[in-house]
Amino acid sequence: MKVTRRALALIAAGIACSVNTEAATMKLSLDDALKMAHDRNTALKAARARVDQADAMIVQSRQAYLPKVQLSETFTHTNDPGANLVFKVQQEIAVPMKDFFDPQALNHPPAISDFHTSLQVMQPLLNVDAMIGGSLAKSAKRAQEFMSDRAVETIDLNVKKAYYGLIMARKNVAAIEQSIGIMQGYSAEAAKGFKVGLLTKSDKLSTEVRLAELREQKLMMQNEMKNAEDALRTMLKLAADDTVVPTGDLVVDGSASAARPLPAGRSDLKALEAFNEVTGYQHDMAKAQSLPRLNAFAQQNWHDASLLGTEGSSWVVGLNMQWNIFDGMATKGKVQEAKARQLEARYNYEAAKEQGVMEVNRAQRAMQTSKQRVEVARKSLDEAKVSLDFIGEQFRTGMAMTFELLMREQAFTWAKLRINQARYDYCVAKSDFEYYGGR
Repeated sequence: MKVTRRALALIAAGIACSVNTEAATMKLSLDDALKMAHDRNTALKAARARVDQADAMIVQSRQAYLPKVQLSETFTHTNDPGANLVFKVQQEIAVPMKDFFDPQALNHPPAISDFHTSLQVMQPLLNVDAMIGGSLAKSAKRAQEFMSDRAVETIDLNVKKAYYGLIMARKNVAAIEQSIGIMQGYSAEAAKGFKVGLLTKSDKLSTEVRLAELREQKLMMQNEMKNAEDALRTMLKLAADDTVVPTGDLVVDGSASAARPLPAGRSDLKALEAFNEVTGYQHDMAKAQSLPRLNAFAQQNWHDASLLGTEGSSWVVGLNMQWNIFDGMATKGKVQEAKARQLEARYNYEAAKEQGVMEVNRAQRAMQTSKQRVEVARKSLDEAKVSLDFIGEQFRTGMAMTFELLMREQAFTWAKLRINQARYDYCVAKSDFEYYGGR
């Protein structure tokens, strides 16, 4: 009985642990969220994989100066007179009087088996286009490294926007809940006033209608909060039922007056520069295809009647030159195509730089405007709070109309949402400013 109870307790504890690990509440600062994205985001893993691919291309380009070694084994079984005689000579088993001077044995030999083992070494001596390919692969890797850095910056920007969006959504929900609490109090006052005949039924119902509007607005804000949380969870690769609680805030600092950074230092622009180098090497490689290629080779052969035998041994060394003198204008067309691709890469780089300057200017203007909006919204919020408190006291004493109260409450709620939006816009604009400026 004790064993059964202990087993049941262990099972219950295991179930409780599994339930607790299914969903988690995570309190994250912005730095924590960025670090988690760097470690877990699949888009960043894909970018790092592209760098690994580029590194593999560098390894492949070493074939321009490293030898190729090939081992092969070929089995042949034939009664062809010529092949029969050659195989006997190669296997060093030929009998002159029988195999060369006996017409019957020469013309109608028995079938022979030959195992040909070959070890071949090819050493490139002059292969200009392949040599250029090594420099091309290095530039391509550098470009992918810059693109990987830009992928990190892009994920950082998206994480910041989602993080700030979640903060704003939570603040908006809190603001609406505060307004609901205020309106509940005034609605109760209106109900009391209606009972004693100080307010009409219309006045009483208008406070209840406004309370219903606020509750509906809360539902919409909660939905926006869930959407922002989903976006952040996706980028951090968290479980769908994990709850993210941001510990940061929408901070407005003095960055709006910061000096404009030059976008030329951005990782994506550096990548475009590297891709421009790649197209230059591609153009050089296309032109080099019309140059001769020179390779040295050495081959060791063994012919035997058994597998991997070494009875008949011979070797061959030599040089091989290939010169593509005319290939029907194919090389010329490749050169022309590579030149046009190089020009395209250069123009893309110039266009991206011009676009970067515009984006930096736009982000800085957005920062300045958002900071001014924060100041205006803060002043409006203070004034709306004072006005609401004053009208609220007047309403309680019957000296203010219901519509005045509702107007002041709406203005107060709207001011809270406006300042949250302005702070969010400032934080996003600051992130854009750093992203487009290459900081």
